[in-house]
Amino acid sequence: MNPTQAPPHPRIQPQTRILVQAAAAVCEEKKGQDTRILELDPADSGLSDFFLVTSATNDRQAIAIADEIELRLKRDFSVYAHSVEGRRQGEWILLDYVDFVVHVFLAERRAFYDIERLRKSARPLTPAEFDGELKAVLKEKTRAARGKAAATPAGHAAKRGAVRRSAAKKSPAKKAAAKKTARKK
Repeated sequence: MNPTQAPPHPRIQPQTRILVQAAAAVCEEKKGQDTRILELDPADSGLSDFFLVTSATNDRQAIAIADEIELRLKRDFSVYAHSVEGRRQGEWILLDYVDFVVHVFLAERRAFYDIERLRKSARPLTPAEFDGELKAVLKEKTRAARGKAAATPAGHAAKRGAVRRSAAKKSPAKKAAAKKTARKK
């Protein structure tokens, strides 16, 4: 992460970040150009946390990118777009997933509307920077969950239960030998 940039906003759920990353990966696979993720300022954004913006060289490519994003998010995450606009023309396709919005532009339309300039308060990220932040967020969440489980009495009880279950898996011959050893003591 660039030291001059703010860290990711804590209110944004990791699941939203995972969906945005999956959509950005589709843009890269389908040869979308200049793909950017704009993390919107919470005070300024209203409903969405992110804009994913990419460019296509022609309307067929724009439609292919949008179709693949929809398909991948449906298939892999059971997430459907709340609304889709502009698919018929293919010049600017908007996929609204509520927590994030995907904009697939023809290059000249993107230059004309200059959505990045309109959202000056947004923090722009490349998919690689976004991926690094996502990994850091998930790593921290995993570390916190593991620390919480080990610190709780339930975590200790779960460990004792695992030891008992492993002892119960012994063969009948081993159980009999263990009983004999226990009687001798």
